[in-house]
Amino acid sequence: MSDRRVVITGLGWVTSMGNDVNDVWQQLLNGTSGIKTVTRFDTTEYPVKFGGECTEWDGPPQMDPPNRKQATKKMDRFAQFAVSAAIDAVNDAGIDFASENPWRCGSIIGTGIGGMEEFCGGYRKLIAKGPSRVSPFMVPKLMCNAGSGNVSIHFGIKGPNSAVASACASAAHAIGEAVECIRHDAADVMITGGSEAALNDLGMACFVALKALSKRNDAITEASRPWDADRDGFVLSEGAGIILLEEYEHAKARGAKIYGELKGFGQSADGSHITAPLEDGAGASHAMNQALADAGLSPSDIGYINAHGTSTGLGDLAETRAIQKSFGEDTKIPVSSTKSMTGHTLGASGGIEAVILAKVLETGKVPPTINLHNPSEGCTLDYVPNEARDLEVTHAMSNSFGFGGHNVSLVMSKV
Repeated sequence: MSDRRVVITGLGWVTSMGNDVNDVWQQLLNGTSGIKTVTRFDTTEYPVKFGGECTEWDGPPQMDPPNRKQATKKMDRFAQFAVSAAIDAVNDAGIDFASENPWRCGSIIGTGIGGMEEFCGGYRKLIAKGPSRVSPFMVPKLMCNAGSGNVSIHFGIKGPNSAVASACASAAHAIGEAVECIRHDAADVMITGGSEAALNDLGMACFVALKALSKRNDAITEASRPWDADRDGFVLSEGAGIILLEEYEHAKARGAKIYGELKGFGQSADGSHITAPLEDGAGASHAMNQALADAGLSPSDIGYINAHGTSTGLGDLAETRAIQKSFGEDTKIPVSSTKSMTGHTLGASGGIEAVILAKVLETGKVPPTINLHNPSEGCTLDYVPNEARDLEVTHAMSNSFGFGGHNVSLVMSKV
């Protein structure tokens, strides 16, 4: 096993609650919901009229107007989110890529769907105006690797570069793969996480057809309610979460601030159903066990779990059972779902939640699960209901599970 340690030195995100990491973090601690009425398309014929929308977006705000205009022309919304969050993570890390070997710096960014916005717009042009009017930018905008590709182009980095598409586990898979690049000496610096922009007319229609979404239009900020007996589905959101990873000695040598160490990466497959999790949580539990083993830790070492916790009937119960399998039936470990506030950003969620885990380690505070008033039968863990908690955490875990039966767990530790 490699003795190259991997640490987190930069954080960035785009969320429906804003883009500033510290400001959004405080909102999460306050139990603030980022769910709002959708304005990007007409929801008149939709039974769901709300989501985690990133409002007033016109390209990466860090860019000057001409470059921002070019970015919106040549990048799908999901890739714009990825580049914006990556810029903030790089700035936060204080790294100057002009002083780095570009072949030792890379980018792996996940997405569950990719350029859905461009796909929809291109298809409308095809039907309305014919094939000659389809944009030459359509393919490079809609492809799933457009996030990682544009990030590498923006920074001029030439090391490992790829994309992961494993539904809602995409960002966590990407982070795990980036960790392995550094561990195995293929890179010293990796920009990684996930991005998604599926909150559009087709995306909403697809998830409505699946009967996966909450329809709580009369109380939208209370719609995402993981583990609550009255939950009726998840809330569709958009955004990105990016972290900058470095080899430990590399980070130390340049005096970087270190948020934590990425110590454990575990993955598995349910091998059972394309959308439903294994009811006993065996697949998810195996991923957690693998992450613990990879980190060289025991279940008793973990002080907090940021759960996948999407607010679905089957998923929340299966994850509870998985945690009990790995940590014991009577475990008292604090477990919360920040999706109760952010909604579900699909392939970006593991990236956003990696940023949250880093802030937990940094601040000694655990965000709550809001809207949890009456836990449903079988949901018996400590879900940190409705109020944040002061809690010094040395080792923490994040879970991400995706359609297709994908399970990923990450373990992050103080340095």
